[in-house]
Parts: sequence; structure tokens; C-alpha cells
Amino acid sequence: MVDYEPRRGRVRIVATVDGIRHRLRSRRVRSGTVHRVAFVLCENQVTGVVDSGRGWRPIVTARSEVSALVDLREPATLGHLAYTWGTTGPEAVTVRDVRAGPFGMTGVRDPHLVQHVDGTPYVRDGRMYVTMTCAGMGFFQQAHWGVFAIDLDRPEEMTQVAHLYTGRDGLLLGDHAGQIVVDGDRCIVVVSSWGDFTPSRGVHVRHAVTGLDVLEGVHVLDTTPLALPTRHSAWDPSLTRIDGRWRIAYVESPSQAPFRFHPALAASAPGGAYDGDLTLVGADTDHDQCEGPIIARLDGQWRVLASDGHARDYPAYDLSMRRVGVLDATYGTNIPHPQVFSPARGDGEWMLTFDGTPWGKRVLGYGTHGDVVLMRR
Repeated sequence: MVDYEPRRGRVRIVATVDGIRHRLRSRRVRSGTVHRVAFVLCENQVTGVVDSGRGWRPIVTARSEVSALVDLREPATLGHLAYTWGTTGPEAVTVRDVRAGPFGMTGVRDPHLVQHVDGTPYVRDGRMYVTMTCAGMGFFQQAHWGVFAIDLDRPEEMTQVAHLYTGRDGLLLGDHAGQIVVDGDRCIVVVSSWGDFTPSRGVHVRHAVTGLDVLEGVHVLDTTPLALPTRHSAWDPSLTRIDGRWRIAYVESPSQAPFRFHPALAASAPGGAYDGDLTLVGADTDHDQCEGPIIARLDGQWRVLASDGHARDYPAYDLSMRRVGVLDATYGTNIPHPQVFSPARGDGEWMLTFDGTPWGKRVLGYGTHGDVVLMRR
């Protein structure tokens, strides 16, 4: 729990386990009257957030202290918990406008179009759908995955319509950075295993098949590893069926300490399944900070696009992974992914991406970043 003591201006993180109360961390609010206090739980990281009239800001956070007492990724443990609130002590405190529910995000990253198997955008009620990583209050393990609906006539009104989590290895995890492909009345889901990332464990791509209801509400997906033709870590899958063959672009990473990664492309046999016997088409091993591969159709040609953090550009490849040029688009901060698409209504090409704008970095560290960036040609 997070408690706030107005007289001392102190915000504390407290855990009661087996009847024993543990005061884990505390910090004073430096200035201003606190109007709102929030308790945020992302994975095993608990954060106290306050609003003194100028918007929310994180005050204190704890992860290792929490996980040493209890693992909040365990479904059985979560099943015994509930939202609650209250006041104690002699001070007169009025509490109102209490709200609770799934945490949204501090930033968004890794946009990927929800598409049909042939690469055309999935549109419902005039809105396109896209998956994005919902940055949590912490590093990659504190993030989760979300689905957003966009009306291109009013893109500033983009709305989150789903929260997606993964159930695997007996834990509830926030795997993210993937894609949803609509195949008739089913959805093929491919996603990266960032939810329990450590450098020694690495990252791999997972998959599942589910219904169209995954595009709305809160879901826990049961996924299994997708066999890619690599012996290294892999993430950022991009899946499209072209001329009767599935192509899956992904990041191949021979090292996560330090991080080194580059784009690769695999393909199924003609008429084969996306999760069948995939063979390596090629990989651009000349890069070591290049990720976010997107399969897109540009000027009538299929391309694999990626984002090179060193050169600060978007290399483009053909379906044999031969580099054919660079996407002419603004390159922002961080390593923005080049999600290019052409709406069915035929008003040019659009690019949806993100930047490195952080939130609460002084308290929370790296991983809270990501503002939406939308471009049009």
C-alpha cells in the first residue's frame, strides 16, 4: 500500500505480509499541498504518486523490497488482493473521488498495425487499430501491452480499448512489443517475452491464436514460444502473408549485456503455416542498434523497414533482406519504429511512431518513455 501523512508531508510504501507490517520506503513531498494520491502497481514495483495541482508526479518507488516479501506476479497471490482505501489517525482528512482499475501507461512505444493477413489495415467502425507497448512505472518488466483505436480524421482522440497480459510459467506477466493479425474470425498474436526480462534469460518471441474479442477489454493470453531460425534472443515480430508464404521480420540479438541487435527475416514454405518450419531469409548483421522491423508495402513494393539508432535513419530492405535504401522520414529520439501504412480511403501514406520523452525519470529511471508521433506524406 501507499500512505500519505499530510502533517509531515511524507509518502510511504508499506506492505503487510502474514500480519507483519513492513515499511519499505518513504519520501517527503518537498512543496505544495497534495490534492491527490495514487498507489500504482506494475509487476512487483509499487510507486506512490501525488498531484499538488500541477499534474501527477512519482514520489517514491520500490521493487526489490516488495519482491523480497511477496511475488505479485503469482495469480494465486493476486487473487487474494483487492483495491481498498481509508484514513487513520487524529488528523481530519476528507477523501473523495476514489477510483481504481488497470494502470494505463506513462508512455507508449513499439506501435504495430492490427492488420489482415495480406497487410491491409483492420478497420472497425471507421477506426484503425494498433498495438503499442504501455510503458509502466519502471523498466521493461513493468510495462504491458495495449490495443488502441485511431480515427485518422481525429487522431488526437486515439483511445485505448484493450489491456493485454500473458500467463506463462505460472506467472502473470506484461509481455509486449508484438503484433495482432486478423485471419477471418480469429486473431494471430505474436509478442516478445519482455515481461520477465533479465540479461541472462534473454528475450524470445511467443504466439497464440485467439478470437476478435482480444481487441477490446482486459485479457490474459496463454502463449507458447514461436520457433524462429535463430539461436539468439529475438523480439519485435512483424507478420504478413505475401504470395502464399508467411514472412516474419524480427530482431535478432546476440547480446543483451551490452545490448546488440539487428533486423532479420524468416519465411514459411509456400502454403505453410506461420508457426511451421520457418527458414532464415537473411539478416543485416552490419548493425548492432537496429530494431523495430515492420513489413510494409511502399509504392507498390513490399519492404522490411527498421530503425537504426546509430545512423539515426530507417533502413529499407526487399524481401530477400537486400538493403535498397532509406525511408525518407523524420528521425526523432530513442529508436522510433517506422510503422508505415496506407489507409483504405486512399489519402497517402502515414507513419505512426514514438519518441524518447520520459516521465518521472528521476525517480523511476529508464523505461517510462514514449510520446506518440504521427506523420503523413
